[in-house]
Amino acid sequence: MNRFCRVVSRLVWLMALPFGLAQAAGVGDVLNTPAMQAPQAQHAVLLDLARAQARLVAVGERGIVLLSDDNGSSWRQAEVPVSVTLTAVQFVNAHTGWAVGHAGVVLASQDGGEHWAVQLDGSHAAQLELQAAKQRMSAAIDQDAAAARVQTAERFVSDGPDKPFLALKFVDAKHGLIVGAYGLAFQTDDGGRTWQSLMGQIDNPMGSHLYAIAGQGEHWFVAGEQGYLARSDNGGQSFTPLESPYAGSFFALQIRDDGTLLAAGLKGNAFVSNDLGQSFQPAPVPMPISFSDAIRTDDGQLLLVNQGGAMFRTSNQPGALLKPYGKPLAMPVSSVVQAADGSLVLAGFTGLTRVSPPTAIASE
Repeated sequence: MNRFCRVVSRLVWLMALPFGLAQAAGVGDVLNTPAMQAPQAQHAVLLDLARAQARLVAVGERGIVLLSDDNGSSWRQAEVPVSVTLTAVQFVNAHTGWAVGHAGVVLASQDGGEHWAVQLDGSHAAQLELQAAKQRMSAAIDQDAAAARVQTAERFVSDGPDKPFLALKFVDAKHGLIVGAYGLAFQTDDGGRTWQSLMGQIDNPMGSHLYAIAGQGEHWFVAGEQGYLARSDNGGQSFTPLESPYAGSFFALQIRDDGTLLAAGLKGNAFVSNDLGQSFQPAPVPMPISFSDAIRTDDGQLLLVNQGGAMFRTSNQPGALLKPYGKPLAMPVSSVVQAADGSLVLAGFTGLTRVSPPTAIASE
């Protein structure tokens, strides 16, 4: 049985359930089946982490959502209405958050992750894209491209809800963007009550899978497979491709407080831009292991983790752009979050691990 893990899925996602469950009937089953309570859920495949102020939230396989109110020392499982694998989660305050995942599912919580409601699934998303493609076709200058978009959307509808969302970015309780496989991209301006396809506003003619989003003010970025990078200068309403510094996939994307953009991906490749993605310089690290996640720590620096459990950190000191941070963990890591007490919590194939941060995080 292949399992979807963000560590691997951001390279090529491996379905969390047997191949063929992507058939409409099978996906319909997991979309309508609540996640089972698992006694050892803390050791399940967990793919992403978020903070809801002091609370930590973890999501992963089979719809598992875990909550911690003691900085990751202990966890309990929340009630979730679906049993599809969840790939990404974000909270904008102590109460309001979203999670996305397989079958094009979008879940929302208004009580800090205790309970969740379905806002969108892959079938509805495909219909929204088809409607948007047809509306744009009548006014399109390039009719061939418009017709190709309609054909692609029609295929999405006939495929059923078999495509995952892989990343999300909300700036507040109303406005957010979600992206995923085959260039899926949808936005909301009302907290997810309604969604609009953004696929026509992201210049992505090959339908590259989109793995990461980062934003600061009006400048937003998306990154994906085969070196795909794009920037928005209007708060995520439309995106234009950037010249990529390499041809491999990007799985981690983050912006430092001073505007420094970090993009990282396959085989330890990481790049930094100080001019909104117009140019990049390499940020070499001593091991060729793919990166899986990047976060902005409470002091405004960036922390990068790879699939081997090693961590790297940006520094204000001259010289190296990234430097090793702490001791590598003997576990594959898919996500990292800094808890309210400064400790780090990491998620991956073997579940959750909490580590005390090196003194560097407080001294730099």
